[in-house]
This record gives sequence, structure tokens and C-alpha cells, in this order.
Amino acid sequence: MSEVSETTPQPVQAPHPGGPAPHPGAPHQAVPAPHQGPDAVPAPGAPGSFPAPYPPFGGGAPGFPEAAQPGRTPLAPPAPQGPFAPQPPHIASVPQTAEAGQPGPGPQTAPDPLAAPGPQTAPDAPGPQAAHAAPAPQGTQGGTQGASAPSAPQGAQAATGLPRTLQYRFDGPEDAPVLVIGPSLGTTWHMWDRQIPELSQHWRIFRYDLPGHGGAPAHAAASVAELGDRLLATLDGLGVQRFGYAGCSIGGAVGADLALRHPHRVASLALVASSPRFGTADEFRQRGVIVRTNGLEPMARTAPERWFTPGFAAAQPAIVEWAVQMVRTTDPGCYIAACEALAAFDIRGALGRIGVPTLVLVGAEDQVTGPAEARTLVAGIPDARLALVPGASHLAPVEQPAAVSDLLLMHFSTAWQQDTSAAIPVLPHITAPAAPSTPFVPVAEIAPAAATPDAVAPTPDDRYEQGTKVRREVLGDAHVDAVNDTADAFTEDFQELVTRYAWGEVWSRDGLDRRTRSVITLTALVTSGHLEGLAAHTRAALRNGLTPAEIKEVLLQTAVYCGIPAAGAAFAVAQKVIQEETTPPA
Repeated sequence: MSEVSETTPQPVQAPHPGGPAPHPGAPHQAVPAPHQGPDAVPAPGAPGSFPAPYPPFGGGAPGFPEAAQPGRTPLAPPAPQGPFAPQPPHIASVPQTAEAGQPGPGPQTAPDPLAAPGPQTAPDAPGPQAAHAAPAPQGTQGGTQGASAPSAPQGAQAATGLPRTLQYRFDGPEDAPVLVIGPSLGTTWHMWDRQIPELSQHWRIFRYDLPGHGGAPAHAAASVAELGDRLLATLDGLGVQRFGYAGCSIGGAVGADLALRHPHRVASLALVASSPRFGTADEFRQRGVIVRTNGLEPMARTAPERWFTPGFAAAQPAIVEWAVQMVRTTDPGCYIAACEALAAFDIRGALGRIGVPTLVLVGAEDQVTGPAEARTLVAGIPDARLALVPGASHLAPVEQPAAVSDLLLMHFSTAWQQDTSAAIPVLPHITAPAAPSTPFVPVAEIAPAAATPDAVAPTPDDRYEQGTKVRREVLGDAHVDAVNDTADAFTEDFQELVTRYAWGEVWSRDGLDRRTRSVITLTALVTSGHLEGLAAHTRAALRNGLTPAEIKEVLLQTAVYCGIPAAGAAFAVAQKVIQEETTPPA
């Protein structure tokens, strides 16, 4: 089962993680940015800086460990006032229904610093309104097939196991505009815990878990677009039609996809540690091969160095362990499917069609989707602004929570200045009615859907374009690029023939899945003695879902029917490829 309940955040007990702790009573610094420029976040007190009153985030919502920073006087956040003040919290259970024969991962387990406390209340802190699993299509309240859960105040929306919806939770006032926040691969909605106390004073925050993450039902999604469709199905069931959206990494990819395919649903967009194309398809497909062969432990072990700066990881061991546990408790099949979705994701040619105000936020030390990818997004999206956060890597919301909160608050509350080289403007307080000349305009609301039609799907590729796509997916970009680089006037027609008919017609047919086609191809190559293509197709078989053990069985079968010498030579080729592809990173 997923987490049984979500509780209200504790009053702030310690400053937010990351960076040296200032002396007690020092004003809170949103971003310690010594440098200036259009990409820089100005230091407090400088022109265009963020206001100082934002307190550091300490004891957050359950699931997020405390940042160890001795010597700092705890500060409690001010009690929110005005129309965005939170309503009395209620607690809702989160049952889960697993797919038959494939139970999803249980709730996260971790040492004491990571354990979620029991239900508590905290004055002056906006509490979570509910934690939910995916709603039934008819909006059924309470209960679930094959699972039971303790009763909860005001009822709980039950998991039905349907793959069309996502596990979610709400924080903030029920009558506030809706802001959707998406997680990164291998994390849960808890990666945003430190932003919730501030953001939920202004918006009704909707957070969701990716399939198989955080105890969510393990219904793998095949593409970023499918994740977006499931998110919209979940929001449709709740009556949420228009919303602001912020997402980290793959969560950002979901937001960009929605802005392209459903532009009337997204009012404003924030892309955090995101990219129009995540690395190379080969990198993510190999990551899937490693997880399929070795489980998630290699990914969990290397997560801290991908997600955090070295100094932060050394200073915050509890947060590092929390991050590792998030990866370990993810469903491997859903993780692999997400890797495949990222491998196929590429919107570089469509950025100009994103028509909503967009904040592109990136950690200055992000080695996964760094400033270069962020600048590509800003250059392509017509109404986009770059925010570079010093002292942060890939999980900037965890490593520099106050800076990220300030940037999100300002972006979703105000319009960008016309002069994009100017310093980022000060975020006005929204605790009292705004002046008539600058009224506050919500970014989203719960209202009937607009009549604007969805974006029209592109025309299907012809056989050559489809063949190029499938060939790259199966054999990898590196292999196809190498073949194309060696082609000349004498061989280019043959390469077009192979691409159009072998890959655009036969490999693209629906009659057999790619795993089965890989089995047939391996057998045919061994039988015919064409071992020069066996290495590429062994690599393809791994990416198409065959395990090393299954490839071994295929070659043993060929030994019986094709001869021992042929199979022996094939074993030598396949063994080398399997060692290269399945060895986890050091």
C-alpha cells in the first residue's frame, strides 16, 4: 500500500538545506548569488532582488528529512492572511490497488530521520488538504477493490488500478487557483515538500506521483504524452480545467507536452531542470538495460551525485539517504518505461509553439540537464525567461528550496517585464487586495473547460521517416549515425532501401512485438553466419526488453538447430556486448 496518511507540516525547526547557515537572526537570503547578469538571481537587497521576509523552510511535510544546520535560530513562518489563507486541514488515506500478479512497491521505508510522523497539527502553517490515489471514473468516494483502508475525515478517493489516472494529493485552500507540480524520475511528490508552505498560501497545490513511484500503482506509461493524458484524466475527474504547471525533469517534460497538445489547459508554465531533449536516446535505453539486469540499486547508488552538489551531499547525509530510498522503492518496470519515454522525447522543433509565459529554472551546477539545455528552451520558447540558481544541481527544489520558492511565487504571480535583460522583479505580497492598477489575476481556476480545440496531431511519418525513427530506437543513435557517416553516393540508396523497407515496414508492423522480432533476428543471424551484425542486434535485444538470461536461451536453442561452432562464435560476440551494456556505472 502507499502511504496511509499525509499530515500537516510541522512549524519550522531549521533552515532550508544547502549553503552555509547565517548567524542567528540574520535576514533570509533567497539565493546567494554573487554574480550579476541576465541569468543571475540577484542577491537580497540588490535592485530587483527578492523580498527578505520569506523564512527558511525547516520541518516540512512528512517524508522530507530535516536539514542539519546547527547554530541557526528556528524561525516560524508568518500566519497567512487574506483570501488565500488555508482552510482547516483534513487527512485522507491513500489505498492502492496493484495490478494482478504484479504488486506495486510498498510505502517508503527509511531510517528514523526519514520516517513520516503521525498525524499532527501545526498552527500558522498551511496543512495538506488531502492525499489521494487515482479517482474512479464515476468519482466513487472511499473504498477500493481488493484493498481496505481506515476511514478518514471527509472521505478518501480510492485507487481503482485504472491506468488512466495518477496518484495525487492537494495542499492549500479549496477555493484557490490550481497549481500542478510534477516530480522528476525516481522521486515522489515529497521532493516539493519545502515549497508547499509558501506556495499553498496562494494556490491550491496539486502534486502527483509517477506510476510505480511513492507506492503508486505500477501501471507503466509508454511515453511522456501518455503521462500527460493520465494527468489530464485525473484533473478532469476533479473538475480542474485550467491550471498553472511547474515540473522538474520528466515532470517538466510533461508540462511542455501539455502546453503543446492542450494549450487551452495550461495558463502558465515553469520548467525546472528540464530539457527539450534529455541527453541521448542511447543513454536512457542503456539505463533501462542496467535496471532490467541489475535492479534499481545502481541508480539509487549514483542518485546523490546526479542530484546534488558534492558539498550539499556531504553536509546533508539524511537528505541523501532519503533520496536513495525514493529510488530503491520505485517499481523497476515503471522506471524502465520512464527511461524509454525520455529516450523518445524530443520537442526541439516544436518549442516555438509553446505560447504561455514560461520560467526556465536550472541549477548552476546541474550536470544532468544544465544551463546549456535551459538556454535552448529559452531561445526556442517565445515568452520564456531563464533563472539560474547558484549552489544547486539537478534537484534544485531540494537543494535551494527558498530560492526556487521565490522564483515560482514571482513567476506565477506576476508578468515578466518586457526587458528580459532586467533584474527579476520583486514579488509583491498577496495578503491584501492589490492596487486597482495592478490587480492580481489567478493563473488558474476550477471552471468549465474552454471550447478551444486541442492541438491537431501531426501527419503520420512516411515509411522512410518511420523507418528512421524505429531504426534509431532499436539499434541506437550511435549505430545509425556511424552507418550514415560512412554512406556515400554508392551506398546511400542501399541504406535508404534498408531504412524504408526493413525498418519502416517490417519492424514497424504490429503483428509481433520488438522482443519477439529480436529473438527471430538473433536466430537468423547465427543461422546464416552473419555475425558482423550480431553485436548490434544483441544490443538491440537488450533494449527491446530481453534479459541476458533470455539471450543465452536463444543462443542455446541455435546451438541445437544451427550447430555448435556457430553458436560458440555467437556466444563470444554476445558476451562482450552484454558485459558492456549491463555493467553499472562505477
